[in-house]
Amino acid sequence: MSELFTAMGNLSSVNIGLIVTAFMLFMVIIGVRVAFAAASAGFFGLLWIFSAKLGFEKGFGVAVKMAGTIPHSKATTLSLSLIPTFILIGYLAYYAGLTKALFRAAKCWVGWLPGGLGVATVFSTAGFAAVSGASVATSAVFARIAIPEMLKIGYDKRFAAGVVAAGGTLASLIPPSAILVIYAIIVEQDVGTLLMAGFLPGVVSAIIYAGLVILLAKWRKDLGPPVSGFSWGERFASLPGALPIFFVVGIIMVCIYGGVGTPTEAGALGAFVVLIMALIQGMKWHNLKDALIESAKLTVMIFTIIWGVLLYVRFLGFADLPSAFSDWITALDQPPMLTLLLILLAYAVLGMFMDAIGMLLLTLPVVYPAVIALNGGEGVAAADSAFGVSGVGCAIWFGIIVVKMAELCLITPPIGLNCFVVAGVRKDISVQDVFRGATPFFVADVITIGVLIAFPSIVLWLPSLIG
Repeated sequence: MSELFTAMGNLSSVNIGLIVTAFMLFMVIIGVRVAFAAASAGFFGLLWIFSAKLGFEKGFGVAVKMAGTIPHSKATTLSLSLIPTFILIGYLAYYAGLTKALFRAAKCWVGWLPGGLGVATVFSTAGFAAVSGASVATSAVFARIAIPEMLKIGYDKRFAAGVVAAGGTLASLIPPSAILVIYAIIVEQDVGTLLMAGFLPGVVSAIIYAGLVILLAKWRKDLGPPVSGFSWGERFASLPGALPIFFVVGIIMVCIYGGVGTPTEAGALGAFVVLIMALIQGMKWHNLKDALIESAKLTVMIFTIIWGVLLYVRFLGFADLPSAFSDWITALDQPPMLTLLLILLAYAVLGMFMDAIGMLLLTLPVVYPAVIALNGGEGVAAADSAFGVSGVGCAIWFGIIVVKMAELCLITPPIGLNCFVVAGVRKDISVQDVFRGATPFFVADVITIGVLIAFPSIVLWLPSLIG
């Protein structure tokens, strides 16, 4: 074994990085979970590099020590404690019945539009996203709440399922967003600033989704009939039930952006407030237990991916692959904007084979430095940059765009996690039906990404207010 690694050590570190990365992608394509594929590839890569330098026995010892210390040291980062608290807020809100009240209010106010219940679903998922931060949880919740309502009045089941799957992706952008927290940690940007930057793009995305639903419902009358008959009194009477959601959103916003507390403290306070509201509204013990268990399951899934990928990311650093990729990208004889579009296209392809969080964790250590270099570097002014944004602004702007691409992956076959979640909740709707129903929302996402690229101020305006 020692002789084998010594012989293999004649390769350059970059070549080792490319071979191990190809091996990791192969495992993902054949169905190995991203966390285990990345951890295996990372450990093997570290073993390869250090065995070539130190011999097999010492190299094996170094690789084992890193495999034990890296996940613990990184996963105990204070910023990551945001993730379980935001997920818990969402599940508590669901089991307390707050999401039903939110959907009912949206139905009363916009149900009269063509595809009105679909529009209500989009806006209520956006509202729920503002307290949840987890796309999977949002899709699961509204598959139980919105789809039965839509099917009851004659909605096409594929269309209804597609609206819920696509609406769930809004939780990736609208703060508090778990995936934006992960992006901020990877690229070492301020969590609060990234969360603030996601708000307006999330609203724009929700409006484009709602517009698409209306157009489709007007084009095909059988997709989603409107719901009429709500008086103004009923509309105003529906608002108090939805107010707790907006109250919690206000608490989180004031804490994070008003300087009252850190994002972690805001998440903990939000979870506590929702718990108190849930208990006041009569939440039963079994509902509280279910909320805690579901939150723990989703948190463990996310942290397992983080642990596995962090080992691979450390290997990439030793293989010097990020800087090599950055040099290659900046040396290309083509406009930087074209290169950026090709990178985004590559994300769309990768999203067909891996989940959003794993994809970002795997690619950002390599892609992010290249994009910053394409723009002109970290210290470049907006006037001298390739994309019309400053160095720090590029980090934020690219983060929102790449997270929006990750949203697209949540409804992209064959991996689209949100579609599997909706089909899992609704046994009468197949995964294929959900994917077909979500297909038109690809167009909406492409339009949203185009708008964010053309108008970076949509992303950067709110962060500029807090410096």
